[in-house]
Amino acid sequence: MKKFAALLTLLLTALLCGNALASEPAAKEHAAHAGSHEPAAKITPEQALQKLADGNQRYVQQQMTGTKLCALSERQKLAGSQAPYAIILSCSDSRVPPELIFDEGLGEIFVVRVAGNVVDPIILGSIEYAAEHLGSPLVMVLGHERCGAVKATVETNGKAEGNIGSIVSAIAPALKASPKNDDKALFVEGVVNENIKLVKNSLTAKSKVLAELAKEGKLKIVTAKYDLDDGKVTVIDGLK
Repeated sequence: MKKFAALLTLLLTALLCGNALASEPAAKEHAAHAGSHEPAAKITPEQALQKLADGNQRYVQQQMTGTKLCALSERQKLAGSQAPYAIILSCSDSRVPPELIFDEGLGEIFVVRVAGNVVDPIILGSIEYAAEHLGSPLVMVLGHERCGAVKATVETNGKAEGNIGSIVSAIAPALKASPKNDDKALFVEGVVNENIKLVKNSLTAKSKVLAELAKEGKLKIVTAKYDLDDGKVTVIDGLK
């Protein structure tokens, strides 16, 4: 009986050791895979902008492939790090999700969303993180037609109350800078366009980090506008 127990113990030990040895290479392979995501620094601003344009074209043509970048293997690659090739500052509007309109999956774009695509210290800090620490070479300020936040600013003449008032006051400079138009819809679009431009200018004006990266040629900032009807993203102020 004692011999049988000893033999059983040896067999169990051998099985446990074998399983441990077999799992070790798999664990090493997974770790290597997770850290193999291509750095964003290898992509130029021009290439980044082209990738966004290509993705939007697929979206418009209903030939989207971005869901493939959400597969288990992709999640495993990104578990240890991320290297988004572009930063998108866009409105919170539920009809304007950047990951969809640019047909991208996990880890591809760093998205910062807020009503009216305005900036404050938290928004700026988020963009700085992606540009400085993740190496994203491109920022796109993305507005959209018929923006509700801009419409609210127009309707209240830039003076709303409560927390929404903070958003309205941030858009108010665009309201003041926009030429008057008796056609309300056209006037709102004019304010949308002006707001996009002012937000872009404020990124480097209010952030020393972004200003320095732009000066060194490590970061480019562009503006664009999304069409709610046809799904197209049109670049307004592109790379220079």
